[in-house]
Amino acid sequence: MSKIIVVLSGGLDSSVLLHHHLHRNDEVIALSVDYSQRHKKELQYARLQCEEAGVRHEIVDLSSVGRLFTGSSQTDPNVAVPLGHYEQETMKATVVPNRNMILLSVALGLAVTHKAAGVSYGAHAGDHAIYPDCRSEFVDALNAAAHLCDWHEVEIFRPFINKTKADVVKLGDELDVDFRRTWSCYQGWVFHCGQCGTCIERREAFYLAGVADPTPYGPGSPTVEDLVRKNWKL
Repeated sequence: MSKIIVVLSGGLDSSVLLHHHLHRNDEVIALSVDYSQRHKKELQYARLQCEEAGVRHEIVDLSSVGRLFTGSSQTDPNVAVPLGHYEQETMKATVVPNRNMILLSVALGLAVTHKAAGVSYGAHAGDHAIYPDCRSEFVDALNAAAHLCDWHEVEIFRPFINKTKADVVKLGDELDVDFRRTWSCYQGWVFHCGQCGTCIERREAFYLAGVADPTPYGPGSPTVEDLVRKNWKL
């Protein structure tokens, strides 16, 4: 049992991560960040999960910083969210400059304040090369800096680093995570669009895990069978 700061976006991976630490009986403080993301709706889901689990939840407002990051579909309203599989070149438009360093730096400060063992976030083996700050080399370097940032030494934990997203779904199913209480879609509409990169990755993970996907997708969204034929080449 440890005191852990969990970086909780409200998405699938971080939500399973939250339940993973609760299952371990860790003392958890969840941290969410408003960085002016288009899909700010995810924060509502993060709040809901913490309320239901009785977990302390802090939401940090960095929206003024996020608005400086022009050129990303996630923070710039003039850039459309690209549709299709993450492997496509257009998915680079979803990169938010240095996002993970910013989020993890805030979380590390909170960990030092509360004398926690460290910060845990939901990086997994399926994270894509288009995101430079998802690389193991990046986090290893940041973790080394975290050891030096205060006299109270803290660690960056990545419990899912050797798991695929399908593995994360399987674990969430075993932990009885209510996936309806998670949000992935970069569009931030009423329903998941079912067509942006993160929606397709979500649908793919449920499909490969053999777990029923309870997510309501919007009208006109392609069927799983269509996506398998078009994008996954299984």
